[in-house]
Amino acid sequence: MIKDDATRLSLKTELLQRVEVLGLQQALFPSTEESIDEIVRQLESLNPTEHPLNPKHLPLLLGDWQLLYASRGTVVTRPLASLPNFGGGIKIKRVWQKLVASDAGNILASNSANFDLPLLGEWKVQADGVWIWATDEQTAKVSFSSFSVQATKPLGLSGWNLPELKIPVLEFLRNEAVWITSYLDEEMRVGRGATGNLFVFRRENYL
Repeated sequence: MIKDDATRLSLKTELLQRVEVLGLQQALFPSTEESIDEIVRQLESLNPTEHPLNPKHLPLLLGDWQLLYASRGTVVTRPLASLPNFGGGIKIKRVWQKLVASDAGNILASNSANFDLPLLGEWKVQADGVWIWATDEQTAKVSFSSFSVQATKPLGLSGWNLPELKIPVLEFLRNEAVWITSYLDEEMRVGRGATGNLFVFRRENYL
């Protein structure tokens, strides 16, 4: 166990260093970074939380998580990357996820992103949904009930907040996605989609 803990710490340190060198823009947009993916796979093999979606692990799972790396981008960054002259202006400032327990025994998830648009200022987009986990206590089905967009610094002016535009998703239009929590400790979390896209999160304000 001591050896595994030392190896995990070393892998996490290397992972954070490589992501920092990569830079936020490249880390969150579709790219091939096999060295980072391999480090994540090694971490997953040393996962200290065997059933991360077990209710007893909820205190470890819930909270605010900053997205550090997405191997194939995200639902926000993939469309942005396809825009003409993308590199000339749009800047991702922050992507994070908030997980809270619901009264129904599920997990409520809010996925948010802040980004700058040329001439239009800073904007926030958010998707709110729910996790319903399976019996393996590692896999969840995720569906989103609403999306919202808000100009947090319109035209780059601080102190101005335009009203949030929230768009509900009708129940019959909601699609379910598979989400696997493949690694979880007090600082870091790894999730995988059905197609293998991996996401590395770090708990916000972790010391």
